[in-house]
Amino acid sequence: MKRVRFAARAVGLAVVVLVGVGACALDPQGDGSGAAAPQPVGVTERASGASAPPAPEQPAASPSAQPSRTATPTPGRSTTPKPTTPKPSKSAGCPQGEQQRAVETYLSRLGGFGTLSVDGKQSAADCTAIKKFQRRYGISPASGRAGPTTYDVAKRLASTDTGRCRAGSGLTFCVDLTRQTVFAMRGGKVVMGPTVTRTGMSGYATPTGTYRVGGKNLREWSNPYEVWLPYWQRFNGGIGFHETTTYIHNSSIGSHGCVNLLHRDAVRLWELGSVGTRVVVFGHRSGT
Repeated sequence: MKRVRFAARAVGLAVVVLVGVGACALDPQGDGSGAAAPQPVGVTERASGASAPPAPEQPAASPSAQPSRTATPTPGRSTTPKPTTPKPSKSAGCPQGEQQRAVETYLSRLGGFGTLSVDGKQSAADCTAIKKFQRRYGISPASGRAGPTTYDVAKRLASTDTGRCRAGSGLTFCVDLTRQTVFAMRGGKVVMGPTVTRTGMSGYATPTGTYRVGGKNLREWSNPYEVWLPYWQRFNGGIGFHETTTYIHNSSIGSHGCVNLLHRDAVRLWELGSVGTRVVVFGHRSGT
């Protein structure tokens, strides 16, 4: 009986290994150790990042007061201090960044993140809007500070020209390699606004051209790189769209040709697309 069970397990393992042979992976620092244990579908980019995002700054711990060796008189009613509640500052926990005015400008142009004052000065409203933007596009830490990453993402999104994509009358997935953004159009109208992506690195540049989605899989196993690719939509050989398994804003790395997406965007593109959906890739990623 034990021999029969062992043989059954061996056959099941062989079937799993053969799934998704040839699919592309993310990058040389990707989740290569996941050969035996697949990542669960639907895990967000923060939880599944192999390239860990920077940890939020922690306030310095104040030293605990040392007990006095001298006798302390019992306070009377007149000497008992009244407890005071400090009033929070409007910009508390939300420092101003070096790209404050530019980020305010781009977020105002994009819309949907709240009312911002384009004056280069941090405010409570600006802080709320910037944090909302950072959370939407997986920028860590989402502290409300208008730093280099927030500036770069906001600029790329605000400067994406959807008219550059030669979309047909039906649904088209558009990939702007220059700005590293992805959007979807149908009948000349944007049905999914520009969002961030990360495409092929040097030596593995994502090729430009017009393609069709040739296959879909909720989880595709990449045999060469031993990693699960959630929400997989193949459009050119072993190249396709899928959820990233590393921190997408690490610009020093790239994919092996695939179009990496944040979790919510990979899900949305999966819901929109089907086998046969048109894909247009244009532009040029710097350094490839």
